[in-house]
Parts: sequence; C-alpha cells; structure tokens
Amino acid sequence: MDRSGTLGSRHQEEPASYPQPLTPEEKLADAKKLLSLPRIVVICGSTRFVTEMNEADLRETKAGKIVVKPGIDMKSPPELWSDPVLAEALKVRLGSLHRAKIRLADEVLVVGDYIGDSTRAEIAYARSLGKPVRCTHPEVDPDA
Repeated sequence: MDRSGTLGSRHQEEPASYPQPLTPEEKLADAKKLLSLPRIVVICGSTRFVTEMNEADLRETKAGKIVVKPGIDMKSPPELWSDPVLAEALKVRLGSLHRAKIRLADEVLVVGDYIGDSTRAEIAYARSLGKPVRCTHPEVDPDA
C-alpha cells in the first residue's frame, strides 16, 4: 500500500464477474421445468382447417402435450364480423393473443395444406424465437 492507504498501481483489482440476468424466455423455461410441465404445442394455420386443428389437438393431447390453438374460428361466427371497425380491432387482438401463445409454447404445429400471410408471419415469428416448427403438410413449409 502507498501512503494514502490504497493499493499501488501495480496491484489493480480484477473487475468482478457477475452472471448475466436470465432473459424472460429463460425464466419461463426454468419455471416450466420446476413445475414439471409437459411440452406445450401451439397449433397454427388457417381457421378453414378447424376440423384438422381439432384432430391435431386430439393427437397431440394423446401424446401427452398441452395444446393451445386459435380460440375463435375466423370463418364461422358472422356476428363478430358484422361491424368492420370492431372486426378489425378483434382481429388485431386475436393476432396479439396468438403471438403470446407462440411465446408460451415449446413448439409450433402448422396444420393444413395451405399457408397464408398470417400463418407465414406466425411461422417466421416462432422461428425468430427459436421455436421448432412442424407442419402436417411439410411441402407447404415456406422454409423447408
């Protein structure tokens, strides 16, 4: 030590090394493990394939997975779509809700032999998050 009571310039301390904080995704993965949750699969695709989505839900559930899927068939309840302004607002909210389901899921299952713009965007979003994507019709996968 020098006269001031501090370490001299020859004895510089190493900066402290702290672990990086967990990302929200890492925290979610850890919580799922701690809760011993089964894998979560989100079903994506055009709601014109609602019957196929229900069949996929059954298969995935029988395989021991938690299944989430679109909650509203965009093609069937006409009373939801009678007011164009309210319908557009609902569509935006449903899109946001479905992206939340994708963030929650461990994997994505795309159902149907057609992929439109919305489903294509969901696939891109899932892949940007590192989620594995499976397709019931692999030939329609835009990145296969």
